[in-house]
Amino acid sequence: MNKQEAKKRIDELNKLTAYHAKKYYDEDNPEISDFEYDMLMVELRNLEKEFPEFISKDSLTQHVGGTVKEGFAKVEHEVPLQSLQDIFNFEDLYAFDERTKKALPEENIEYVVETKIDGLSVSLEYVKGEFVRGATRGNGLVGEDITENLKTIKHIPKKLKEAVTITVRGEVFIGKEEFEKMNQERLENEEPLFANARNAAAGSLRQLDSKITASRPLDIYIFNVQKSEDIVFESHFESLKYMKKLGFNVNPVVEKCKNIPEAIEAINKIGENRENLSFGIDGAVIKVDNLKQREILGTNYKTPKWAIAYKYPPEKKATKLKDIVFQVGRTGAITPMAILEPVKVAGSTISKTTLHNEDFVKEKDLKIGDTVVIQKAGDVIPEVVEVLKEKRDGTEKDFVVPNKCPVCGADAVREEGEAIRRCIGIECPAKQYRNIIHFASREAMNIKGLGDSIIEEFLNRGFIKNIADLYELKLEDIASLKKNGKKFAQNLIDSIEESKKNDLYRVINGFGIRHIGVKAAKQLAKKYRSMDNLMEASLESLNAVDDMGEIMAESVFEFFAQPQTKDLVARLKNYGINMEALEEESTDLRFDGKIFVLTGSLDSFSRKEVEEIIEKFGGKTSGSVSKKTSFVLAGEDSGSKLTKARELGIRVITEDEFKDMIK
Repeated sequence: MNKQEAKKRIDELNKLTAYHAKKYYDEDNPEISDFEYDMLMVELRNLEKEFPEFISKDSLTQHVGGTVKEGFAKVEHEVPLQSLQDIFNFEDLYAFDERTKKALPEENIEYVVETKIDGLSVSLEYVKGEFVRGATRGNGLVGEDITENLKTIKHIPKKLKEAVTITVRGEVFIGKEEFEKMNQERLENEEPLFANARNAAAGSLRQLDSKITASRPLDIYIFNVQKSEDIVFESHFESLKYMKKLGFNVNPVVEKCKNIPEAIEAINKIGENRENLSFGIDGAVIKVDNLKQREILGTNYKTPKWAIAYKYPPEKKATKLKDIVFQVGRTGAITPMAILEPVKVAGSTISKTTLHNEDFVKEKDLKIGDTVVIQKAGDVIPEVVEVLKEKRDGTEKDFVVPNKCPVCGADAVREEGEAIRRCIGIECPAKQYRNIIHFASREAMNIKGLGDSIIEEFLNRGFIKNIADLYELKLEDIASLKKNGKKFAQNLIDSIEESKKNDLYRVINGFGIRHIGVKAAKQLAKKYRSMDNLMEASLESLNAVDDMGEIMAESVFEFFAQPQTKDLVARLKNYGINMEALEEESTDLRFDGKIFVLTGSLDSFSRKEVEEIIEKFGGKTSGSVSKKTSFVLAGEDSGSKLTKARELGIRVITEDEFKDMIK
């Protein structure tokens, strides 16, 4: 490669690594695997070594990736939190050993080998044994103050067993089992899956709301003393023992080695046992044990000269794709699943894995009977990497996209612009938990006392199977859930009975029809006045309902066309649930064609009451100010909406003026 080609490629690699580092460190949303990123960095490092005149100060070989997220205070690290140089073979490890021996010719050098935990690096500061501050690594010199978030992690002691002033470094992570559970829940909730456990941990820890952090299964292992004012250590191994004594959760996989051959044995041992670890790793760290020797060795721009990281290559295996089946989530999302000839990858036997959606299957050109290559992403999630098309023999079968739900047989609909199909059956067993929660919610049937955990218990015990079964619940069954539960049971029975009197719009909203919320449900109840009329409405008629777009109209039409919906409505009628609009049609449409935007707090009305009054008089409310806005009703502490209204010349009214308008 000549100088011109080298310069061009180095520039390309700088852009690529900067882009992917931003996705990884700052956005916690990587687009390529760790291995692919590592290979880009190796290529960049090698080219810079050969052509040092092209090294840029912005190159990621010269500094640590990562920036301080807006919203967090900056923390300057008294002792830099450096990254490690990565190696991928034992020849490079022997070269590291030779460099170390050359710098310490008269010294006996021993090493410590530890697991390289796949998480987010943090520093923890203690003053006289009290936890005072915690921060992310950031760019190594400046990190983010995430003290409150770190306090939610149970294995971070708030007070040490000795009143020492010390700063330690650790790795926050999410365990393999916990990560699988998180992603399964996200799959069921139709949320994007976390790419790997590291990014899930990083994203959870860098939340501006510590309540979100507290809801995530974060853990930590401490692996280094950054600074100690009360005790001087001779070796790293000794410091690890002391940190354990103080009450820290110390990295559990640590081995002291007399030389590099022993270190290689330890690395291989970790590699063989990595599938049995409860946490994900992406390598092993080799450190000089003696701390005085470390001082002599010193550091480079971004990495210490006394430590190095051995990265394990991702393991891939070929196996047969026996079948493609479909899993239905709690929200009705239908996900294709690969059924595989069992194969051992990275220590785990893989027999099935998600194929995400039908577009993924088509992009990979997967056929049933194909030989496929499987890889475990981030040591946790198995994924199909590629198809070995050269192994096809003509017996393979095409993937058939279902147009019916595999669980209940209702229509499976894929809307324009969406990647997944959904079951629209109201009585689909896979969806019942979510359906019942929504049906009982405050904005729908408002069944007080019927919380998520109670619904789950009813389903588990077989007391109910669907929405209609709520109206067959027996007092003694409900009472059996709690000690002295008769009062709770009677209150719940009363609330269920009371829900029968609800207005029609609450029943419509309670069905959880896709794209239909409270406002749309009210419009439908206002237009059709009864459930029977709504069920008989044509698509053309639905399209003509105020604020009812084409997608919403189609969703309502398809929902009421399902036999399951007709059966459910018939059952609810039999139990005495009201199916008529209770609110009389208003003849006073003084706000017809008017759009109101509410901002700030009012003294005499709640926001909901104002919205109901406006709708009663034929008006509409909106959440944002635009040229179409008729009035902005401004209360105390009004914000940007008031400013925008004035800029656009929209009429702003006070609470008293609104009262005059509704007299």
